[in-house]
Amino acid sequence: MKLVRKDLEKDNAGQVTLIPEEPEDMWHTYNLLQVGDSLRASTIRKVQTESSTGSVGSNRIRTTLTLCVETIDFDSQACQLRVKGTNIQENEYVKMGAYHTIELEPNRQFTLAKKQWDSVVLERIEQACDPAWSADVAAVVMQEGLAHVCLVTPSMTLTRAKVEVNIPRKRKGNCSQHDRALERFYEQVVQAIQRHINFEVVKCVLVASPGFVREQFCDYMFQQAVKTDNKLLLENRSKFLQVHSSSGHKYALKEALCDPAVTSRLSDTKAAGEVKALDDFYKMLQHEPDRAFYGLKHVERANEAMAIDTLLISDELFRHQDVATRARYVKLVDSVRENMGTVRIFSSLHVSGEQLGQLTGVAAILRFPVAELSDQEDESSSEED
Repeated sequence: MKLVRKDLEKDNAGQVTLIPEEPEDMWHTYNLLQVGDSLRASTIRKVQTESSTGSVGSNRIRTTLTLCVETIDFDSQACQLRVKGTNIQENEYVKMGAYHTIELEPNRQFTLAKKQWDSVVLERIEQACDPAWSADVAAVVMQEGLAHVCLVTPSMTLTRAKVEVNIPRKRKGNCSQHDRALERFYEQVVQAIQRHINFEVVKCVLVASPGFVREQFCDYMFQQAVKTDNKLLLENRSKFLQVHSSSGHKYALKEALCDPAVTSRLSDTKAAGEVKALDDFYKMLQHEPDRAFYGLKHVERANEAMAIDTLLISDELFRHQDVATRARYVKLVDSVRENMGTVRIFSSLHVSGEQLGQLTGVAAILRFPVAELSDQEDESSSEED
């Protein structure tokens, strides 16, 4: 998705101009649109014309319309989006208040205006427009004294950092200068990995080099991680995969990506993270039911107790027609993040999203048991009786 322009006021009202570039961008667009929004895009309208002789004909004319959105229809197979609404800006071909349907498609620019852009919608735009969010694979291509830290998206390779350190040669009887420089080089590469690789998104980090450089580097990195108790690196150790490359230059990445061990590792989809989170929830529900809640009321109460470790929520809930209900889900997401919890927004197009939908679309894994919630429910139900 390409962000052309963004004009937001202090109260978060305003408009955003976007160009969807891939089929998946149409899914993002569907999740951005809400009833009551204003959508401006070019469209084709059938217009009746009357000649001087009185004969009536009709022409198809391309024009730009601004609609107040009333219905949104998304065809997931064809990745087409039809938006129906009433015209709210003067147009020489279409009367004010007249109904029209705009078909949005890849590479067609549109402008979307909202009275209130909430945090979930703004985050979706950020993710859709930042290629780093679609980069499932990261790579460190290195040789002694030179390393490139890259992100690999389906369409391009982005170089995020280049590390160059002069490594003196080993001298007979004195290797200390060489070893110190090498350690300084490794440390800078580790810092670049931590700064530029988002382990929430990336499912595999290739470490490619000629010779034994990659083994020595990985040994150094994880020894330091143990010494400094670096949880980020230790928790994601299984994502690192060592492969051969002819050099530390960026072009050598291609041969690393062709390695059979790499291609089999990358056969997983991004949805694997969602599947694992849902699996963890079901296990918790089975073994420690006081640490697994679902349903909006239960999850909100757990959040009030600051007990939520991981919130699982379906993107379908943010398309709710009622503004107050939608705002309630947004508030829950913001609050969990403020309390240092993890939020996983599930796509309702994936199987895991459908399963979560059967559990009301919102569930939570708690940091600690909150038994009194179920007790409160029992008390309130007995009072109602």
